Amino acid sequence: MTALTLSTAAVPGLRADAIVVGVAKGGKGPVVAPGAEAVDQAYDGKLADVLGTLGASGAEGEVTKLPAPAGFKAPVVVAVGLGALPKKDEAFGAESLRRAAGVAARTLAGAKKAAFALPIEDAADAGAIAEGALLGAYTFDAYKEIGKNAKNGKAPLGEVALLGGKPRDAAFKAAVARATAVSEELNRARDLINTPPNDLNPEAFAAVAQAAAEEHGIQVEVLDVEALEEGGYGGILGVGIGSAAGPRLVKLTYTHEAATKHLAYVGKGITYDSGGISLKPAGHNETMKCDMSGAAAVFAAVVAAARLGLEVNVTGWLALAENMPSGSATRPGDVLRMYSGKTVEVLNTDAEGRLVLADALWAASAEEPDAIVDVATLTGAMVLALGSRTYGIMANDDAFRSAVHEAAEEVGEAAWPMPLPDHLQKGMESPTADIANMGERAGGGLVAGLFLREFVGEGITWAHLDIAGPAFNEGGPFGYTPKGGTGTAVRTLVRLAELTAAGDLG
Repeated sequence: MTALTLSTAAVPGLRADAIVVGVAKGGKGPVVAPGAEAVDQAYDGKLADVLGTLGASGAEGEVTKLPAPAGFKAPVVVAVGLGALPKKDEAFGAESLRRAAGVAARTLAGAKKAAFALPIEDAADAGAIAEGALLGAYTFDAYKEIGKNAKNGKAPLGEVALLGGKPRDAAFKAAVARATAVSEELNRARDLINTPPNDLNPEAFAAVAQAAAEEHGIQVEVLDVEALEEGGYGGILGVGIGSAAGPRLVKLTYTHEAATKHLAYVGKGITYDSGGISLKPAGHNETMKCDMSGAAAVFAAVVAAARLGLEVNVTGWLALAENMPSGSATRPGDVLRMYSGKTVEVLNTDAEGRLVLADALWAASAEEPDAIVDVATLTGAMVLALGSRTYGIMANDDAFRSAVHEAAEEVGEAAWPMPLPDHLQKGMESPTADIANMGERAGGGLVAGLFLREFVGEGITWAHLDIAGPAFNEGGPFGYTPKGGTGTAVRTLVRLAELTAAGDLG
C-alpha cells in the first residue's frame, strides 16, 4: 500500500516525481490554494495565470500538469481542482481535500513519490488529505501482470509526503495514523469485493476474517454448515443450500476493558448471487460478486476499531452464503424456519439477502447490544430511489437514524434517511407462514427494511443501511472512489464506533 509521511521539507529541494498543489475556482479564473506558496513564488506569483492559460478552472476533479520551475528537484507540478473557492474566513472542507488528494494520487499511478502541498490548517485537514490519497491510490491488480513490460496498468503511487503537516505534533500524528488504519482496512474490503467469486466463497471469506482477527487480537467464531444446522439458522441455510460451497456465519468480537457500550454490526455476505431458482437474467449477474459488500464493510470496520483501540465493544456478524440454483436449492413457495423461530414463505429466491440478515440480526440481538447496524447491498429499488452514489438509512428510532446520517456526512459518505411506512407491512402477509420475503413492488427498499425489523430484538435500537447503489462503481473512477468495489459504509461504521466510545452517541 502507498506509504505516507508528514514532511516539513522545503518544496524546491524535495526529491519526488511530482509536487501536487491545489487550485480553486474563483470568480475570475483559477486561484492557487494555500499550501502552494513556494511553488507560486517560483513562477513569479503567476501560477494562476499559467494554469488559466492552460485551460484550468479549478473545478473539482480537474487535473493540470506543467513542468516544475527551474531549480526544483521534482520535474512536474500537478495542479488538482478543489472546486469553488471558500467564502472569506472559511476553509476548504474536508471532503474537498479528500477528493482532490484522491484524484492526484490516482493520476500519479506509477510514480514512486509525490509531495502534496495542499491546504492544511489543522490536524483534521492532514487526516482528510491522507485518507483521500491512500484511498485514491488504490488499485486491484491481483489478477494482472504489472511491470515494466505489462500492458495492464501501473503500480499505485509509492509514497505520499504531506507538506505543511507537523511530524512531531501528537494531533497530526494521530490524524495520519487514523487515516492509515481506516484506509488500509477499507482497501482490504475493496479487495474482497473485487475478488472473483471462484476464489472467494463463504469458506474463503471466513478464512480471511479468521486470519485478520488473530493478527489484531479479535475473538472469532465460525459456524459451518453442521453448526448452522444444529443451531437452527434456517435463513442462512435456506440461501446457501443450493451451492456446493456451504454457508458460514462469522462472529468477530472486539472488546476494550474500558468500554461501557456495545455495538453490533451485521453484514450481508452473498459471495455470489445468481438469484437462485429465481434466476437473474443476463446483464444483471455479471457484477454479483459484489453482493458481499455489506459483510466486507462490517469486517473492515471491526478490524479498524481494533487497530484504533476504540473504547467500545464491537461485534461483527458476517452472514456468508452463495445463492445458486440446483436440485437442492430453495424453491419459490418453500417455507423456512428462521433462527428466531418465525417462519418465512420464500416467494422469490432472489430476495435472499434479507433471509441471511434475519438470522444474523436475531443472533446479534441475543447479546442485547446498545445498537445494531446492518449493512447490505439489499435492493435494486434503493438504487432507483437514490441513484448509484447514495445509500439509504432506515431505523426503528428517528434520532438514531439522524445520528447515522450525520456520521455518514461527517466522513464524506453520501446517504439519505428513508422511512419505514407501516402500511407496507400488509403486503408481506402470507397464508402459509408468519411472513413472506416479498411485499409490494413499489417501495421495495422500504419493504425489505420492514422485513428486517421483524428480526430485531425488542427494545434494541437498530439501523439498516442499504448500500446497493454505491457499493460497486460500474462507471469511471471519481475523487478517491475507484472503479469496482468502493468499501462504502466502512467509514460510517468506524465513525459510529468512535462517537459511541466518546459518549456522543446514545
